[in-house]
Amino acid sequence: MHLEAIQLNKHFPTRNGSPIVALKDINLHVEGGEFVCAVGASGSGKSTLLRLIAGLDRPTSGEVRVDGVRVTGPGADRGMVFQNYSLYPWMTVMENVAFGLKLRGMAAQQQQQAAAYYLEVVGLTKFAKSLPKELSGGMKQRVAIARALASQPKILLMDEPFGALDVQTKEIMQQFLLEVWRRTQTSIFMITHDVEEAVFLAQRIYVLTAHPGTVQREILIDLPSERDYHIKRQPRFQDHKEEIMDLLRGREAVVLA
Repeated sequence: MHLEAIQLNKHFPTRNGSPIVALKDINLHVEGGEFVCAVGASGSGKSTLLRLIAGLDRPTSGEVRVDGVRVTGPGADRGMVFQNYSLYPWMTVMENVAFGLKLRGMAAQQQQQAAAYYLEVVGLTKFAKSLPKELSGGMKQRVAIARALASQPKILLMDEPFGALDVQTKEIMQQFLLEVWRRTQTSIFMITHDVEEAVFLAQRIYVLTAHPGTVQREILIDLPSERDYHIKRQPRFQDHKEEIMDLLRGREAVVLA
């Protein structure tokens, strides 16, 4: 799998005729089996970038390609996980996970088998018959991840997936996501404003500036692939975190000045 954004620009029209430049000259890539994060403050165009990669919106110029094929709309090669879970409240957990497979015309027995497998991957087998309202926030997000993985996308796109969770649950979900990534070997591209989260999860990080959103720096995270919360105490982890925070603070100071 090879995903790339090439000279990506996105402008939004305004009433006075001067467009808002949300993204400018974005170049990035994600390779097979990689976990990559883009981190930036409000106004850096993170969600806009993810929507362009997902095919939910079109760039003003530039393009997104997956394995050399230009993205022109949503596709099964890209799974999407949103912050607000987006589960169907009238469907059971199993039905939510199998929903995309049903839309693709997969046989009912195969739907059940695939959904059951990914519920096992995310540790929710015993909640297969539950409704979303019976689940905690972290459990709902696990269902959303299982649903996205069930279609076996080439890459999983994640839009601040743990932003609505409390701190303790968020840490648990971060560890869980790393375990799922290692088990499935699915490529992941995730956006977040949480620098510590990005350093903990990613192999590489794109640091975005704001107004407009541009790639300020690409940073290789020099940490072991096997990570748990203890790694956050290591000097190298703190060095990465401070480097990114300094980049974000520096740009913010320029904008405010």
